[in-house]
Amino acid sequence: MDRGPQYRSAIFYHDEDQKRLAELSKEYLNNSKKFNKPISTEILKFTKFFEAEEYHQDYYKKHSFKYQFYRSGSGRDQFLTQTWEKEKEPPALEKGKTIKKPDNATLKKRLIPLQYEVTQKEGTEPPFKNEYWDHKKPGIYVDIVSGEPLFSSLDKFDSGTGWPSFTKPLAKDNIIEKEDKSFFMKRTEVRSKSGDSHLGHVFDDGPKPTGIRYCINSAALRFIPKEDLEKEGYGEYLKLFTQK
Repeated sequence: MDRGPQYRSAIFYHDEDQKRLAELSKEYLNNSKKFNKPISTEILKFTKFFEAEEYHQDYYKKHSFKYQFYRSGSGRDQFLTQTWEKEKEPPALEKGKTIKKPDNATLKKRLIPLQYEVTQKEGTEPPFKNEYWDHKKPGIYVDIVSGEPLFSSLDKFDSGTGWPSFTKPLAKDNIIEKEDKSFFMKRTEVRSKSGDSHLGHVFDDGPKPTGIRYCINSAALRFIPKEDLEKEGYGEYLKLFTQK
């Protein structure tokens, strides 16, 4: 394994949004207890990029044998396989099909604690301290468990609540509404159809024309950027972002 200060990891952010996402990611990984020591990766403001010497440019191509020999001996691939082999994103849901929800043991391995608490235990993440509450990039949001498409950035709005809010679902058939009487209140819970994930709640205080507000936990979602829709298996939704 590579060791020494020259191999230490760092994240360099260009703006406050990148900084916030990096800090959230680090916090989630620390809370997951995947490693027995705190994550030491520094999160630093980008200042200047220094290009490596020509000898190092495309080294893996110019000296492929040396590189592969070094990489194999460093233990890097063994560490990646052992640590992250099971950390894969759920597959895209084929149109018109359903999936079998993974068992509880698999979900605990795949999801970080907050994602598990929200989707499986009907938990709620803190407002204004979650990944997508003020996320504005074009794309779609899918279920973190099943991959089924749920909401679009085109229907997202700032509700002032600190959670991602949408005026309507992207695929209504993928959303199930259930009566929720917890906490001495009567609300309408929103769950995903195939993943059976708790997503959040739906209210009737949204903007026109629907008057509906789907208040959703970021931890229940995975965002697919517009430019990645085709390769991620959601190409049918690309037309939504190219229509004039």
